[in-house]
Amino acid sequence: MYLFRTRFKKEIICEFLPSKHKSSRVIILCGGMPSYPAIKELMIFLAQKGFWVFNPRYRGTWESDGSFLKISPHQDILDIIDELPKGFKNLWDGKIYKVKPGKIFLVGSSFGGPAVLLSSSDARITRAVAFSPVIDWRVKMKTEPLDWMGKFVSMAFRNGYRFKQKDWGKLKSGKFYNPMTAINRINGQKIFIIVTDDDKIVSSGPTKKFARMTGCKILSLKKGGHLGLSVLIKPRFYQKFQKFIG
Repeated sequence: MYLFRTRFKKEIICEFLPSKHKSSRVIILCGGMPSYPAIKELMIFLAQKGFWVFNPRYRGTWESDGSFLKISPHQDILDIIDELPKGFKNLWDGKIYKVKPGKIFLVGSSFGGPAVLLSSSDARITRAVAFSPVIDWRVKMKTEPLDWMGKFVSMAFRNGYRFKQKDWGKLKSGKFYNPMTAINRINGQKIFIIVTDDDKIVSSGPTKKFARMTGCKILSLKKGGHLGLSVLIKPRFYQKFQKFIG
């Protein structure tokens, strides 16, 4: 099986799969970075479970057009949701699909965590699940400091992530793509976060504080490291996800 491809808002390339069964349930996956956004096994798994599945490339990354971080990546997710009922073309064969979502679920990890959490305030979002999400860019990361990461991504991934250093620098302000400073517009009742205490990339401390402040559901594991989207395919995590979304 190959994954379908489409383009939203003329800029955002997105892999997708229709639900294997008739369904109006949608999952949008918001991946971390820097990494190659290839999660075919997970997408097939979720489609077989009865979800329309979408895996977008943020603007300015990989095959998508635009400049990375010129606008908040969570806006990419909202733009995709805008387009679903209007119709979108499978670029492989030209077939047009339309989805009028009954329920929309967002699942993100690491860098994609803020996309999930910030988008959750939209009334169209039913539930949002985040694995090891970045909560506050102002908190210094020992393993991958923000300034170092900006230079590393530029050198090591080149055109995979196309951004201006001034836009990368916006992350440090705490005013851009930053869940902790957007708490007043986040509905914790929609959110489920899973973290580990031995995560060396994103500290669980700020996340636990965020959970207390928003009242969102949180599962804190002692071990497990930095969790990516692929863990959702594991029974222990999928069962918890399924229970949360109802």
